[in-house]
Amino acid sequence: MPTQSCHARAIAALVGCTALVLSATATATASAHTDARSTPRDLGRQVLGANDGWAASGTGTTGGSAADAAHVYTVTTWAGFKAALDAGGSAPKIIKVKGVIDAVAEGCDAFAAPGYDFDAYLAKYAPATWGLDTDLSAEPDDSPEGLRRASAAAQDQAIKANVPANTTIVGIGANAGFKGVSLQIKAVDNVIVRNLAFESPIDCFPQWDPTDGDKGNWNSEYDTAVVYGSTHVWLDHNTFTDGSHPDSAAPTYFGMLYQQHDGELDIVRGADLVTASWNVFTEHDKTILIGNSDGESTAAGDRGHLKVTFHHNLFSGLVERAPRVRFGQVDSYNNHFVAAGDYSYSFGIGKESALVAEHNAFTLPQGVSAAKVLKRWNVSPLTAADNYVNGVRTDLIAVHNAEIPAETLQSGAGWTPTLRTRVDPAKAVPRIVDCGAGAGRLG
Repeated sequence: MPTQSCHARAIAALVGCTALVLSATATATASAHTDARSTPRDLGRQVLGANDGWAASGTGTTGGSAADAAHVYTVTTWAGFKAALDAGGSAPKIIKVKGVIDAVAEGCDAFAAPGYDFDAYLAKYAPATWGLDTDLSAEPDDSPEGLRRASAAAQDQAIKANVPANTTIVGIGANAGFKGVSLQIKAVDNVIVRNLAFESPIDCFPQWDPTDGDKGNWNSEYDTAVVYGSTHVWLDHNTFTDGSHPDSAAPTYFGMLYQQHDGELDIVRGADLVTASWNVFTEHDKTILIGNSDGESTAAGDRGHLKVTFHHNLFSGLVERAPRVRFGQVDSYNNHFVAAGDYSYSFGIGKESALVAEHNAFTLPQGVSAAKVLKRWNVSPLTAADNYVNGVRTDLIAVHNAEIPAETLQSGAGWTPTLRTRVDPAKAVPRIVDCGAGAGRLG
């Protein structure tokens, strides 16, 4: 998987771009309590710096930095990676990933249940035959839907990897990462994930739901990374992309896109104290979800949690959810958002959210209004200050309210972020972030 290169505008002066990369790396290194002048640097021993976002709160985030020699692993295969995760329980551990590890190297057929046939599935549940009034939940195990469920269960078991507490997972060199993996950071504390390129998993067996909308829809599983009920998580210098299987290459069935992707990063179910810094999120539709439901069954566990910081990330070629927020106090500063033609919105303002979006830069194509940057799903006040759109300082709330008066947004999130390190001038963010963010930048 190629690492993220500097944007064309930043490549104009190669020496200047190199200086920006070194500056960005030095900043991240200083945040990680490491002397930028020392070589070689052991990324596995670095910890999140003081005040570096919500994950620095309280006890901070140290991952597996205290691991003894017996709990430091270098892995090159999927089986080796899962074995390293399982070894030693929650004792501090460092897992160094070398090269690209593919969890679905054998292809989707390896997960298919005996007798499963996609053509039979299409024939059975075509709207002209099945209709759009009844979902498939009651279908028996030997039906096409039952065989799809069994196939999906086999893939679920194969591609998910559960990360224990007190773990650092770090890529070695410029070309380390995963394909087809769903990283589960679930009900644990103190995890670091750095310098890895993730190619989003595809759902080999999406489900057709005739009752989803007025035309039915295909629904898929598997987020690239999930932070579920976990605390003190630092995601740094990673790249998240659809890579070799973008939505633009997906077919349509029953007149609807055969959707095989879910999110790139979901932070849900009472997860808290997360910092995402210097990552690249690119080529995706539903990118980042914070809080997965408005319902009271999950709201009780989400209120007072879902505190997340995003800084110095590149959000490029995305459709929506960068992020979509429910309930959480989310601080988003010094990020660069580069929109493409199918752009829908960046920040989704959801139920009881308290978003602070400051000192960010947005690069929008001609004909795309700054009013689209914010999307109101619920009436929740937010703070949006010192943001630049195509190099011009822009009041995102005012522009939105002027052009979309039916979805008026209120100003004032009700809190002021204090857990920040260096805040760069918003006008400089495109050059700094485009040259410094993503996997392969940490050596």
